[in-house]
Amino acid sequence: MAKDYYQILDVPKTSTQEELKKAYRKLAMKHHPDKNPGDKTAEEKFKEISHAYDVLSDEQKRAAYDRYGHDAFTQGGMGSAGGGAGAGGFDFSSGFADIFEDLFGMGGGRGRGGEAAASTRGADLRYNLNVTLEEAFNGKSETIKVTTAVSCDTCQGSGGANGSKPITCTTCNGSGRIRATQGFFTVERTCTTCGGMGKTIKDPCKTCAGTGRVRKEKTLSVNIPAGVEEGTRIRLSGEGEVGVRGGPPGDLYIFIGIKAHGLFQRDGADIHCNIPIKMTTATLGGSIEVPTIDGSRVKVTIPEGTQHGHQMRLRGKGMSILRAGSRGDMYIHTLVETPIRLSKKQKELLKEFDKNGENVSPQSDSFFAKVKDFWADLKE
Repeated sequence: MAKDYYQILDVPKTSTQEELKKAYRKLAMKHHPDKNPGDKTAEEKFKEISHAYDVLSDEQKRAAYDRYGHDAFTQGGMGSAGGGAGAGGFDFSSGFADIFEDLFGMGGGRGRGGEAAASTRGADLRYNLNVTLEEAFNGKSETIKVTTAVSCDTCQGSGGANGSKPITCTTCNGSGRIRATQGFFTVERTCTTCGGMGKTIKDPCKTCAGTGRVRKEKTLSVNIPAGVEEGTRIRLSGEGEVGVRGGPPGDLYIFIGIKAHGLFQRDGADIHCNIPIKMTTATLGGSIEVPTIDGSRVKVTIPEGTQHGHQMRLRGKGMSILRAGSRGDMYIHTLVETPIRLSKKQKELLKEFDKNGENVSPQSDSFFAKVKDFWADLKE
């Protein structure tokens, strides 16, 4: 006795089409021959659940099955004249083909009702734009030139000469796909006649060769907001390539790069600046003028005894923060410079200072005291 189709799919008779589809997907993935190579049991199970789904996913076949059972599909039964699926096999021309495409990614070109789109969306474009750190701080308006696909003026983007319109492709009947059965598999490919468009042009435009678009350089104005960072992406909607045969355009994505600066190093919203100072200034203290990214100058006091690498913070003197109206901070790192090319007298003064200078280099004294202890421990 033939198995009940609902039991095969493990669903109740009240199941909706979506519930049937979900149950079939789960079982088909489990028992598909590609996942069970050489397993005849899995292959037979796959055929069984595929046949059950083929019947129940078709409203007319399901109604006949619910009323007459398996007799609906035997010789002389209600389903024998319907064509497509007999008791011993299943048909890929109905709902099963759709779920097969859903499972294994072979559907893509069709729209509702089997019609392919007569036009396709244009491709997105990328443009790399490098700006200076000052431009990233202030923001700016930049003019760029992009070579892209634009609508053909001769045919107004239709692709047809003298106003001719696209006609339904006779090879694929407008679906944009060609389907071929191989055993119990159905393989679907893009129609080579229409390129998946579903329509062909009998008299193509000579300017664009029927594509409805030509390549052209386009000038655009780009607004770069203050505070942009490396890798910031700006989207210009509809400024990408125009679609084939009047299809909607893609978008243009502008990726911002920040050029290296001679004075400042950026860290997010903060700025770092290495400032060399004289040994005498670091020793005795003093003041220096420091440049900032906005072009102004800030007077900074150097405390007496400032060490190499000492960090000082200038609040609100860093980069603009994107869409915030505020700024980060600026950090100054002191680089104490060792004097070079000293005169004989200067060297003598330094030697005298070194000879009589006690407790003026606490870090050095502390370090070498630890070194002496270290060596002493090694000798014990």
